[in-house]
Amino acid sequence: MHAIEISRPGGPDVLQWNEVPDPAPGEGEVLLDVAAAGVNRADVNQRQGSYDPPPGASPYPGLECSGRIAALGPGTEGSGLAVGDAVCALLTGGGYAERVAVPAGQLLRVPEGVELAEAAALPEVAATVWSNVFMVGRLKAGETLLVHGGGSGIGTFAIQLARAFGARVLATAGSAEKLRRCRELGAHAAIDYRTEDFPERVKEETGGAGADVVLDIMGASYLDPNLRSLAVGGRIVVIGLMGGRKAELDLGRMLVKRLSVHATTLRSRPAAEKAGIVAGVAEHVWPLVDKGTVRPVIDRYLPLPRAAEAHRVMESSTHVGKIVLTTV
Repeated sequence: MHAIEISRPGGPDVLQWNEVPDPAPGEGEVLLDVAAAGVNRADVNQRQGSYDPPPGASPYPGLECSGRIAALGPGTEGSGLAVGDAVCALLTGGGYAERVAVPAGQLLRVPEGVELAEAAALPEVAATVWSNVFMVGRLKAGETLLVHGGGSGIGTFAIQLARAFGARVLATAGSAEKLRRCRELGAHAAIDYRTEDFPERVKEETGGAGADVVLDIMGASYLDPNLRSLAVGGRIVVIGLMGGRKAELDLGRMLVKRLSVHATTLRSRPAAEKAGIVAGVAEHVWPLVDKGTVRPVIDRYLPLPRAAEAHRVMESSTHVGKIVLTTV
């Protein structure tokens, strides 16, 4: 098969479309013929050398894909899966390839009304939003969610899903187009982080109460303003460190308002934990996608050999929603 290899840490041009050995499904795994792969910020970090795959994972980038089952590995008997099934998958790596082996518990059926290539944009964002906003952040109907990076793949999905569960959604973004799209997707308010003090806007939009949950991709640079944005009992869930990893934490503010800060990753979790998250997505999120209440937002499709171009778009932050690489 062919796959995108990272020849060395560096810029987009280090991504090379090369012939590599075919993977073989191990115990409890299936082999997929990949139709498309979603592009994520973590792929950029891996290419740059700051986010190595966990031990035993595929060395090729790609944390989600869609395709058809090509072969069933040992231990998948009775799984209900069959060769030829159209699925999408949460991966530990290897999505930028023509074939990938994946644990059966990390597969999801392609939702109704979603094309096979389009489905590649769903597993990583759905699992990330479900596990962080709802499992860790415990967002409930009637509460307020503040989403940073509202125009990103995760942001566009979080806005829709939180609205579907009855929450009020505030989103930050850095361009007029992204702010407009956030509002179209259901954000009650879209905040321009370049020109506005977002903690003050959050207080204005919530009558002084603040947000109950913050989904944060920035880390250190947003820690203090995020704390100032929270309501009593509020929760911050940090899933990215684009703004750095170290900051001073005001424990006094946290004590008075009973605040909490969580930081999570998805890629390095054991397969059993990922399977539990995927099962939650299948039960709680997929019915909303089937009905069209929540939909993947895709900025563009590019052929998989043009992964370098996809990474340039990702790094420019001019896209809205997901970038998807296709094998055909």
